[in-house]
Amino acid sequence: MMRTFRTLVFGIILLGIAVTACKEIKEKETPEVSTADKVETSSDKSEMEEIEKEEMATMLNANLATEADLTKIGMPMEMISQILEKRPFLTMNDFDALIGSEMDKAELYQKIFVPFNLNTTAEEDFKMIPGVGDRMAHEFEEYRPYVSIRQFRTEIGKYVDKDEVSRYESYVFVPIELNTASEETIKALPGVGNRMAHEFEEYRPYTSMEQFRKEIGKYVDDKELARLERLVYLNN
Repeated sequence: MMRTFRTLVFGIILLGIAVTACKEIKEKETPEVSTADKVETSSDKSEMEEIEKEEMATMLNANLATEADLTKIGMPMEMISQILEKRPFLTMNDFDALIGSEMDKAELYQKIFVPFNLNTTAEEDFKMIPGVGDRMAHEFEEYRPYVSIRQFRTEIGKYVDKDEVSRYESYVFVPIELNTASEETIKALPGVGNRMAHEFEEYRPYTSMEQFRKEIGKYVDDKELARLERLVYLNN
């Protein structure tokens, strides 16, 4: 009886030793992930998500998008060729007519557009902007004339949050007065960056649109000049 008890105790001890040894082997085989590594991995993932979100949110201007840009959003090659050949589109209506019924416009216009002139676009046309219905199209027209995009933000911000106002801004512009507009206002125009804003200011005062065409035509081709011309005006 005593011998049996000793044998049982000895067996339990051996089993405990074996379990402990297996646990140590498993811990050695599984590398420990440090807290720093976990934070870095999480940070990298968040950064990638933000980049992807930003890329998805970017609205292409049909007059400025490259062939690669158009391919990336799924435009067929035949349509891409027509877009590159026929631009600049002086209005969104021209671009819309080219697209015709070949593509899903509701989806396409979330990715590419020709910005509307807030002061001259027909109320009905504003409804081409995804998510803009009768009520918001009316509000867009209600506050004319707009003197700056800042005014648009203020007025339309009464009805929607900042993110939605920002989204709307991808679809519209406010023409600027060449001799008085601030640099900030000039740079708010579609496709006008620091360099071109500087050139706009460099030749002030403008006495005619012909002078604008002559001076800015030194830096861009005829097609781009025609696009820029629709963004500006003179109070003579």
